[in-house]
Amino acid sequence: MEDLDTQVLRAAQAWHAAGLPGVLVTVARTWGSSPRPPGSLMAINGRGETVGSVSGGCIEDDLIQRIREGGVQAACASEAPTVLRYGISADQAHRFGLPCGGTVELVLERLAEHSQVDALLQACQQRRSTERRLDLHSGRVSLRDVQRGEPGDGVPRLSESELVTYLGPRSRLILIGAGDLSRFLSQMALSLGFEVTVCDPRSEHRASWGLDGVTLSHEMPDDLILRLRPDARTAVVALTHDPKLDDLALMDALRSEAFYVGAIGSRRNTAQRRERLREHFDVPDAALAALHGPAGLYIGSKTPAEIALSIMAEIVAVKNGIHRPQPATVEEGKALREPVDRPA
Repeated sequence: MEDLDTQVLRAAQAWHAAGLPGVLVTVARTWGSSPRPPGSLMAINGRGETVGSVSGGCIEDDLIQRIREGGVQAACASEAPTVLRYGISADQAHRFGLPCGGTVELVLERLAEHSQVDALLQACQQRRSTERRLDLHSGRVSLRDVQRGEPGDGVPRLSESELVTYLGPRSRLILIGAGDLSRFLSQMALSLGFEVTVCDPRSEHRASWGLDGVTLSHEMPDDLILRLRPDARTAVVALTHDPKLDDLALMDALRSEAFYVGAIGSRRNTAQRRERLREHFDVPDAALAALHGPAGLYIGSKTPAEIALSIMAEIVAVKNGIHRPQPATVEEGKALREPVDRPA
């Protein structure tokens, strides 16, 4: 399952290739409460079909009605993009279902060859973070590779002359070990738009494991990590309970740019794992400090599905910049984290 931005771009690509007129809509700015954040995408074709969203539904309905009544030109009157603002008045906010005080500003552009949707999709598939500049006078687009963490990266900017947006590769989850827990984690991650790879060199564990949309690898975990080179949008979780496999993945993942590296196991096993990684694999203390172990938020997990939920919740929290506080005492840590350690 692809993330929503990729689905929007792929639909826009298909419509344009088929000669079907369409409009790409971008949330450029918001004020107050807003159902969708800046940078959100939606595509509408000449039949009023949509992929993606820019609000809770009412703005989409308004745009669809415009297109059905007057064609694509009714939403975007010329080759130049159109800027629309919804929710300026209390009446509009009520009419379009915006939260109290919410205002959203949209940029609508006709899909054309110079929209560079093909090139943007290719950049995303190659896991390149890309800046997209839309000229508001001509509708032409220019693309530029950017590094994660550059000033302004990820924050759309709208001026009188251009709209600048950023699109990056999909979030990616690498799971070490094929089993019930990895299956539940994979299903949740796919529904959240993650690209998922499951690695297990043990043929007996892979034999009955399969899930549409997941890449299954039989490589040794360290070879896989070195090949995939986890970036700042990658999470790695070790699930096998076998140090010969988990440690191989963790030693290289902790030296990568992965935003999350975690492993299941008891608190005692976690302490032993840190010691092994330090003594046998020369993983520095600064890297070990980033290891989430036991992985997952405390929700009283008992079943593989519940444990998967706790781990996926922690991954999403870290991805969104929210980090759980460290326990003040050993006793507090045991109370908070021990129940998450049950084997899959």
